[in-house]
Parts: sequence; structure tokens; C-alpha cells
Amino acid sequence: MNAQDSDPSELKGRPVGQRFRGFLPIVVDVETGGFNPVTDALLEIAVIVVGFDDQGQLVPTEEHWYHVQPFAGANIETAALEVNGIDPHHPLRPAVPERDALQRVFREVRRSVRDNSCTRAILVGHNAAFDLAFLNAAVERSGIKRNPFHPFSCFDTATLGGVAYGQTVLSRIATAAGYEWDSDAAHSAIYDARLTADVFCGIVNQFRGIYETQRQGPAAGSDR
Repeated sequence: MNAQDSDPSELKGRPVGQRFRGFLPIVVDVETGGFNPVTDALLEIAVIVVGFDDQGQLVPTEEHWYHVQPFAGANIETAALEVNGIDPHHPLRPAVPERDALQRVFREVRRSVRDNSCTRAILVGHNAAFDLAFLNAAVERSGIKRNPFHPFSCFDTATLGGVAYGQTVLSRIATAAGYEWDSDAAHSAIYDARLTADVFCGIVNQFRGIYETQRQGPAAGSDR
């Protein structure tokens, strides 16, 4: 189907709220027709919402993804298509116009921001500056005025993976974290987003003890 939305998660944990200074992390992955966000086509977009489960663990909770029609005059590099395996003009490809895809994604993101008592979404990506640049360029092209994402801040799992596992490539981080890596499925937006979400949540959960300790402040009676 064109609107490839999953049902909202049944998890009923506490809202993310102030865990990230009022920001709600939203994992985003895009597949594109090249490296230039201004001239090259956006071909797929996937977003995954995260939240806390009943045990206080950060987990993926729902996902939305779309095949996107290249905008008028978009550049598409053959080398990019060889990597992501997309045929943008296949007659059975269930693609929607760029503006429609963004509006559908943003509607769900705004709902999640509200439901989690947050003030804004913050993009989580692997080499996140790439995804954020394409997202911002598509917003500009589409004339969308209400972008729920922070315009320049982001969380990058390449950096987090380097800190946690000494790896910066997504496949190697996933393997180090104990997740399976399917090279045949890689480079689709939803597959990469799912792995990125697993990696991000796993690393955040590793820091749970440190976070909760610093939130409690100095021990009672401490002079420090």
C-alpha cells in the first residue's frame, strides 16, 4: 500500500518527556538519487518513533515509511541507484509526491511529540547530517511551514557507535551490538531505520544508570 504505516505501539510506558531536554528522538533514514540535497531526488523516507516501555527501556514504538516520487527536474545518479536498488520509474512502485510524504510523516511526528510531552522532534540518523540536509531541502521545496524537527541539531549513531563500540559503520555497529545484519535488505530506508533505531535505543539504555544517578544529584549529607 502507498501509506506504509504500522499500527501504534501497544507499549504503555512513561512519556519520554524531559529525558532529552524536551526533545523527542525520531529515527530518520532517507534513500536518495545522489549526495546533493538541493538537486538530487528524495526517493524513500522512513521514520521510527521511540519511547519507554514499562521497564523504563527505550524501544522503537511505531514506524512510517514512504516511497517518494522524484520532484520535477530532480537529478538521479546511476551510481546511487546501484547502491539502493531503487527503480524510481517502475510502474508498480507505490510512490507518493514529496510534499504528501512529508506531510504524512510530519503529522505522525507531531502527534508523537505531543503524546510524549515533548516540545520538538530531534532527528536521529546514521551520519545524521546527510538525512537532515535532505529533509530540510525537501521541506524548503515543498513550501511546508511547520517542520516539527529541530532545523540543525541531531543525534548521530555513527558518533555514538564510535563511543560505545569503536565502530562507525552501521553494519559493524549492529554486529557489535548483537543484531543481525542482512546485506541484501540494507540500503532500503525502512531496514536501515530499524537498525539505526535498535542501535540508538541500545546505546541510550546502556547509559541509563549514569543518567539516573546524575538526575538524583549528590547523595544526602554529601559536602560535594
